[in-house]
Amino acid sequence: MKPERAMERRQFLKGTLGAASLIALAGCDRLTQSSWFPSVLHKAEKLTERVQRAVTPTNALAKEYGEADISKIFPANGNTDPGTEDYTEHVAKRFSEWTVEVGGLVKTPMSWSFAALKELPARTQITRHDCVEGWSAIGKWTGIPLGDLLRQVQPLPEARYAVFHCADVDDEGTPYYESMALADCYHPQTILAYELNGEPLDVPHGAPLRLRFERQLGYKQAKYVKVIELVESLDGIGGGKGGYWEDEGYEWYAGI
Repeated sequence: MKPERAMERRQFLKGTLGAASLIALAGCDRLTQSSWFPSVLHKAEKLTERVQRAVTPTNALAKEYGEADISKIFPANGNTDPGTEDYTEHVAKRFSEWTVEVGGLVKTPMSWSFAALKELPARTQITRHDCVEGWSAIGKWTGIPLGDLLRQVQPLPEARYAVFHCADVDDEGTPYYESMALADCYHPQTILAYELNGEPLDVPHGAPLRLRFERQLGYKQAKYVKVIELVESLDGIGGGKGGYWEDEGYEWYAGI
């Protein structure tokens, strides 16, 4: 995507989100209304992975909240509908034919139907979603711990990253993808979520499955996940920077 086209897209998404945020303001975390909060998020995004990992233990948990803290409205930002014929058919069939494949540098590539995934042991967590654009909201997420899936496929020793290939594309047909370090896949709060606040995910929030990577900023939380590919290097995937937004200039490691 050309830089000027990417900028236009970001401005469009920010404008759309801005309108939604005005409506949702009362339901979002109070940090959203703090004048210093957006700058803190910006600084967090710019910190290097080395620095953040040095000061934050690998197994440190993001803060979890109580039911009373759940935001009344949880904004849906970024793509809110893949808009493809294939995805529309899945919606019509209530995702009965949706599958998630895990492959690449693994000993035993596997795939699961959406129904089969929901039969696996689940985790529920109430966490705060922090967006790089300066808003936050608290939601209750239920899904499958990603580490449980990886233990079944058995990553090969050379696997270093997990790449999430998604069903949504931009208006130029560029597919959305995201990635994370393999070690972060085993964090207990890293899940493939299928419920938000006790209800099945709707289309704007990433139905039927989205990544919840709670110790990183919102743009890392990939929606509409279809394929998880374990790789040794991010070179040659998309623009080579590790994710759709990273290819447009965002930081790959967005820890908070």
